[in-house]
Amino acid sequence: MTHHPPSALLSAALDAAERGWPVIPLHPRSKVPALHGERRCPRTGDCTDGHRTFEQRATTDRARIERCWSAGPFNVGIATGPAGLLVVDLDTPKPQDEKGTPDGAANFLALCERAGQVIPTTRRIRTPSGGEHLYFAAPSSVRFSNTTGTLTPKVDTRAWGGQVVAPGSVTPQGPYTLLDDAPIANLPEWLQNALTAPRKPVRAPVLPVLARDTSRYAAVVLEREVAAVATTAEGGRQAQLLRAVRAVGRFVAWGDLDRTTVEEAFTSGGETAGLSPAECRATIRKALDYSLRTARPRETA
Repeated sequence: MTHHPPSALLSAALDAAERGWPVIPLHPRSKVPALHGERRCPRTGDCTDGHRTFEQRATTDRARIERCWSAGPFNVGIATGPAGLLVVDLDTPKPQDEKGTPDGAANFLALCERAGQVIPTTRRIRTPSGGEHLYFAAPSSVRFSNTTGTLTPKVDTRAWGGQVVAPGSVTPQGPYTLLDDAPIANLPEWLQNALTAPRKPVRAPVLPVLARDTSRYAAVVLEREVAAVATTAEGGRQAQLLRAVRAVGRFVAWGDLDRTTVEEAFTSGGETAGLSPAECRATIRKALDYSLRTARPRETA
């Protein structure tokens, strides 16, 4: 009987499982789970008694993993919560970010220095974009959830409710590769405190005083869109800011609103939502420049 060596992706899934980290299949060359959501749940198999989430379906069972990865070249996702992990994701600047925006590695280093700490030595993974994943063992006494930019800009965390792509997986941008196979460090106490510290109370955005002759309709739209930005949760703030500024940009193109006034209003809204001033400036400038180029004449709008 001929035995074929396991594929690289199957090996990656088995390696994670052997470490006690439950895995899920991701679509080939993707970061998206290859599992059905609740709306499309067939209520069969694992879900016979009701929909089971990806965390409930993640597995360390070798036979089950072999069956799954023999069916296709699935990338490998690690369910961080059930794995007892908290993974710090050091992101890289996006194309829309202002030139010179520091990356997650620089921001995390600065965060460590402000806390009087060094970057902990632990398992490190290089992402296709050039970012890094730092793996930590989460204390069982705290149920951490995912964060986006809560610690500092360009630094996210994945825990309960999240997953990370395992090394060996490949996307169109490149592979996830192992940088340091050091033992998994316990989540440092100072970092745990930073993640569990009470957040500052939400404040209302400060709208600039509008000129007397400002169109009432334009003013109402500006107020509404700034409020929408200010109340957007993590994960969708920049996208909401981009959409909102474009919705108001036509009034700048028509002369109903002053560009500086609009920039000030949306900067306040973005900062209220938790974006940095640099992130606000870059997104607002990009959206207004687009609106001024593409706005239709008032009579045809």
